Amino acid sequence: MRAADLLAECLAAHGVDRIFCVPGESYLSLLDALADRPAIDLVVCRHEGGAGLMGVADARLTRRPGVVAVSRGPGATNASIAVHLAQQDALPLVLLVGQVARHERGRGAFQEVDYAAFLGSMAKMVAEVNDAGRLPETIARAFHAARSGTPGPVVIALPEDMLADDTAAQVIAPVDPAVSLPAPGLVAKAAALLGEAKRPLLIAGGALDDARGRAALARAAETHGLPVVLTFKHQEIFDNASPLYAGHLGFKIPKPQVEALSRADLVLAVGTRIGDTPSQGYNFPSAPEPAQPLIHVWPDPEVIGRVFRPTLGLSCDPAGFIEMLAEINLPEVPERAGWAAELHAIATPGYTPEARADGVEFGAVVAELARTAPHDTILTMDAGNFSSWIHRVWPWDGTQQAIGASGGAMGLGVPGAVAASLRNPGRCVLGFTGDGGALMTGSELATAVAKGAKPKIIVSANGSYGTIRLHQERDHPGRVSGTDLANPCFASWGRSFGALGIRVESPEEVADACAELLAHDGPAVMHVQASLEAIAATTTITKLRGEA
Repeated sequence: MRAADLLAECLAAHGVDRIFCVPGESYLSLLDALADRPAIDLVVCRHEGGAGLMGVADARLTRRPGVVAVSRGPGATNASIAVHLAQQDALPLVLLVGQVARHERGRGAFQEVDYAAFLGSMAKMVAEVNDAGRLPETIARAFHAARSGTPGPVVIALPEDMLADDTAAQVIAPVDPAVSLPAPGLVAKAAALLGEAKRPLLIAGGALDDARGRAALARAAETHGLPVVLTFKHQEIFDNASPLYAGHLGFKIPKPQVEALSRADLVLAVGTRIGDTPSQGYNFPSAPEPAQPLIHVWPDPEVIGRVFRPTLGLSCDPAGFIEMLAEINLPEVPERAGWAAELHAIATPGYTPEARADGVEFGAVVAELARTAPHDTILTMDAGNFSSWIHRVWPWDGTQQAIGASGGAMGLGVPGAVAASLRNPGRCVLGFTGDGGALMTGSELATAVAKGAKPKIIVSANGSYGTIRLHQERDHPGRVSGTDLANPCFASWGRSFGALGIRVESPEEVADACAELLAHDGPAVMHVQASLEAIAATTTITKLRGEA
């Protein structure tokens, strides 16, 4: 069998049903092999960065490795954003890279790159397959590595001449990653610490983002009166209307909220590596020595104790730990109800749109869509301050799906929405992006039209790289440099792809525009002329300048 055909069979055996790609001459044989395998949907994208971000979004939705194929050199360097994001977000990703022919390696050939040197610090595994007989073994190892321990990206380089070789090698069946069950004695020790706490706090992360993890989280919180705060971009995994909801550990949450959370006398961090964003710059919990007892639960032993010294560390299945904790009976602690109520009140300030002289407050659009969109709508969020309105306003009840980049990469909004629409063709998909991110990867709207996907893209167009402008106003108030943007009309831009285009310039237009967007049976783009003054859901430019 030709190696390229064997590779296609290996991918199918590992459950691959979709590959995002930009074609390249360095893996023509694989493209040829896929032509005879309609069970693997080949999604041809317009930029390798967009293809990679679609793979990351698909992994977030399915909890299986997203698969991306790109050509050598420029193709791989463009796709490296997805490798970094998968590493930051602990998502399984397999990047297949065409490589120069074997006889050209080491000679500085056209577009030659050493991928182990280039991507080795971000990927869990980088392999180059020079012997076609090793393809099945390498693919099996790659998929296992992507899913095991801390999930993440793997990179497989495929010399173009190797793909044309004949081989008698056989497909190797996939092996499920080993799952470490919680040790009952350690769970009992965690329960004993919890039983002594009057102000405990559970920090819940993305490793609990499946039906089992979400159910266990809700049950444990209710059983023990545990306030729950969600890590960055995982706000959707717990009911925000619950009296036990204690907030979302995103960027620059209000100082009073951080101060209130810091009064906890026990922190359980479950399903998260914690990191700098949820810890608010390694201040809560503080690193390396937390100010309060810390119980840290993550499936990879290399994470436990690496940055934060836990009172108790468990390297095990986070959902299994939460399930076992929920089954342990502990005495009721009366003080917890008041503690939970205090945190919930701070975390849910409510929202009433304000009139702005320089455009529409973006929260008004989010609020209207939250009121009228189907309950099972999937949201994708690009990086940017505009997303703070979604975190503040959207009524997450613990059942919806959302895709956001905790790694902070711009450009996920549109490709993520395309990937979500392809994976869930019967559901409403809303892709929120800023004007900066929209023009980084917005060309993937062409991919949506070509594949019949129907994402609805909402662009917050305030004429600025808003997150950087916020930092700029904080550190150098009134001195604007390098953050202004000149924009097209995104409604016209969307129509040029064949999508519906809608433009919103005043609060009075919001309701009708949202209704038109949601009613349209096809891809659509809504341009919101957004207020720059209302730069985020927690502050304004005027406030930033006054506080400097």
